[in-house]
Amino acid sequence: MSANYQTLYQEQVIGMLNEKFGYENPMQVPKIEKIILNTGLKEADNKAIEAAVADMTLISGQKPVVTKAKKSIAGFKLRENTPIGCKVTLRGKRMYEFLERLVNIALPRVRDFRGLSPKSFDGKGNYAFGLKEQIVFPEIDYDKIDKIRGMDVVIVTSSDNDDHARELLRGFNLPFTGQQQQQ
Repeated sequence: MSANYQTLYQEQVIGMLNEKFGYENPMQVPKIEKIILNTGLKEADNKAIEAAVADMTLISGQKPVVTKAKKSIAGFKLRENTPIGCKVTLRGKRMYEFLERLVNIALPRVRDFRGLSPKSFDGKGNYAFGLKEQIVFPEIDYDKIDKIRGMDVVIVTSSDNDDHARELLRGFNLPFTGQQQQQ
């Protein structure tokens, strides 16, 4: 695919969604508003946080925010304001670049990958899934990582309907399980 995903959306996905759902107004066509990447860490030492931030920076192309515990939980040996992870919100050009790398490079590299669950929508048109290892992204040098970490990926759409959002993401070639039977 030579065209980037922003062009793909404008030239093909909008037309496909309009054809399928018959929107009366061009502003009704759903679009991806943002993609949120989140990593939570069990160990809360500075070295682990720095490594997670470095990995997330390489993957997303922008510096993540370190998340801190809101309250102390003795059972988890957790104190208030202790760093427990990092997150980054992608919008605009970086969001489309990340989505393209996710679909075309990272997801095919996931071991035993059979597709994403089409049921992971939240009822408001947003889609969330988890990756078990950050090394599926080519930006991460396998020899330099200290520990395999997973991450959550949340794709927030402007749609308030899961079916419309699912078709939007299918337009971006997100590999849902059971997709081949429907097409």
